[in-house]
Amino acid sequence: MRETLFKDNFWTPDLINTAGYDSIIQHLNDGRKNCKEFEDFLKERASIEERYGKELINLSRKKPCGQMELNTLRKALEVFKQQVDSVGQSHIQLAQTLREEAKKMEDFREKQKLHRKKMELIMDAIHKNRNLQYKKTLEAKRLYEQRCRDKDEAEQAVHRSANLVTQKQQEKLFVKLAQAKTALEDSDRVYQTNIGTLEKIREEWQNEHIKACEFFENQECERINYFRNALWLHVNQLSQECVKNDESYEEIRKVLEHCSIEKDIESFVILRKTGSVPPTPVVYENYYNSQKSAVSGRSQAPAPGR
Repeated sequence: MRETLFKDNFWTPDLINTAGYDSIIQHLNDGRKNCKEFEDFLKERASIEERYGKELINLSRKKPCGQMELNTLRKALEVFKQQVDSVGQSHIQLAQTLREEAKKMEDFREKQKLHRKKMELIMDAIHKNRNLQYKKTLEAKRLYEQRCRDKDEAEQAVHRSANLVTQKQQEKLFVKLAQAKTALEDSDRVYQTNIGTLEKIREEWQNEHIKACEFFENQECERINYFRNALWLHVNQLSQECVKNDESYEEIRKVLEHCSIEKDIESFVILRKTGSVPPTPVVYENYYNSQKSAVSGRSQAPAPGR
């Protein structure tokens, strides 16, 4: 069983000093803030993944990429665009997963806050009651000490005036001394009653303080464990996304392995060829020779028929 540390290390010598308790509460508030920061981080990462995924999809569907290619390379480019689209879809799915994880962190954080609030309300009430009784006890002590001084002064007055005052004045001094003793007895009784009440409250506060420390420490252990696991899961999700992306890219590589330069050249030739016979040479033609040939042809023409 794990040893609890909070209950043994956050006491203060002063009864009404809450420095130890306040330190624990501040640490818990900081932990809750840390969870909120991670939650916001996940939401922002989800937005980035979603934007990236949508940009990839738009790129694969709207941007031309080797659309005039032929045969095997054309097929490879088609697979390439399909897999880029698939990668984009995968990043959008990851964005949704990250938002779900952020919601889980928020729910966990709010659940701890609600449970902690109940304990804090109990402790706040106990602190208030303890502090109020402590003030009453200090006031009772102050009054008791004053009554002690009044009684001492009344006794000294009786001793000083033993042979210096009249009988009537002597009686007044004795009456005053008796009143001082009665007031002292009353204040002493009130003081002791307040001390007893304060001790009961102190014991109750101490027991509740120990319970609160154990409760808060258990909550903090739960929070650290949950935060650690959430971070571990997040990293695993990112690794899994990389694996999915690489699988898509592997599909492209497989198609590229069957890409044939010869077949693509052959396809182009079959599709675009214009003929297999080259043009004949252009020969020299002498102008005068061509004129003489034309005249000879006219002179040897047959006579028209009758």
